[in-house]
Amino acid sequence: MKMIGLIGGMSWESTAEYYRLVNELTRDRLGGLHSARCVLYSVDFAEIEQLQVQGLWAEAGEVLAAAARSLEAAGADLVLICTNTMHKVADVVGAAVSIPLLHLADATAEAVRAAGLRRVGLLGTAFTMEQDFYRGRLEAGGLDICVPDSDGRALVHRVIYEELCLGIVREESRTAYREVIRDLVAAGAEGIILGCTEIELLIGPEDSPVPVFPTARLHAEAAVNAALQGVWNGDPAAPSSR
Repeated sequence: MKMIGLIGGMSWESTAEYYRLVNELTRDRLGGLHSARCVLYSVDFAEIEQLQVQGLWAEAGEVLAAAARSLEAAGADLVLICTNTMHKVADVVGAAVSIPLLHLADATAEAVRAAGLRRVGLLGTAFTMEQDFYRGRLEAGGLDICVPDSDGRALVHRVIYEELCLGIVREESRTAYREVIRDLVAAGAEGIILGCTEIELLIGPEDSPVPVFPTARLHAEAAVNAALQGVWNGDPAAPSSR
């Protein structure tokens, strides 16, 4: 199995989910006591959040690029940025290493297309919902993206930073998110992208009348698929790297 490099800590609440997912998915694929070969670099999110607020994306990119270089030096064969928002600096991070960077938006767009959908609602931080670095990547992947209105965007963003990133899950916030989702569906959304990894701590399939696409899980699945490519899983018909 190839080694998965995780750039996490943004927030650690969702990074813990990434760690759980890559290990569960590996065990499901290989069985027994198997777990993922992975290495984690966890940044201090307070520092990154301040750079976000100040618009110092180049500086934030250098922090994550340094993390990626450390992961490569530690033996990682591929790297993931374990947050949607910081894919704003994905090109900088990818250019800093010689190993592949698995882009979260690509894994998400592939899952939406595989479901036969095109027009989808996007929930995330204000950066993710309003800027082109993420929406544009999804649209380049053949999707038609719609986002909440200004009040909806503000609510979704606030709950992420003031609650979910702190491990706070409130029923009233789940109710408010459900209302935002219903508005997106009324506007023609055939599915909902949970475009912030923390949102998966609050919203699941049961909270939406249309399919939801949990980006952390989709990203973790893409990582495990890449890491296990060619690895024998006990099936005599499966490919083997041995």
